[in-house]
Amino acid sequence: MPALKLARDTTVVLAIDLQERLAAAMEPGALAALRKNACILLEGARVLGVPVVLTEQYPRGLGPTLADVAAALPAGTQWYEKTAFSCLDDAAVLQALTALGRRQVIVLGMEAHVCVFQTTRDLVATGFDAFVPVDAVLSRTVGNTTVGLDLARCAGAALTSVEAVLFDLLGAAGGEPFKAVSRLVR
Repeated sequence: MPALKLARDTTVVLAIDLQERLAAAMEPGALAALRKNACILLEGARVLGVPVVLTEQYPRGLGPTLADVAAALPAGTQWYEKTAFSCLDDAAVLQALTALGRRQVIVLGMEAHVCVFQTTRDLVATGFDAFVPVDAVLSRTVGNTTVGLDLARCAGAALTSVEAVLFDLLGAAGGEPFKAVSRLVR
């Protein structure tokens, strides 16, 4: 079981395959919620100084990252193209995560039962603590989203929410970061 207390200096956000053509296959209402929550989490990471690693699965086929998601990325986001379903099966992504020296990984993206689950499973097996905000992952069907989340939990990930993650990273009320995060989640 992962240590459940997140810390800004030990955490990284891993945004997986939030791409245009993949998004087009999602249920519109669920996609809108995912996009909103992904942007809140990414903007919160920027406010809190938490680094972000982003992947795109075969962008020639699945298109680029959604424009609103790309706009929410903090400066310095590391961006990787991949074809492996698990991000850790891509040597460059694994090297980037390892080089950051952060052992807590917040995983969001698509699809919950494929790339998100397989990456989460491999993160835990590699010694990372994985956190999956249930409101920031999605599959084409509700059933597959549920399966992906169940599998992530079975693999040892902590299931959480975007708001829980951000307030855990804050740790206390007060100051400009608190005000900024509070505005994001309203």
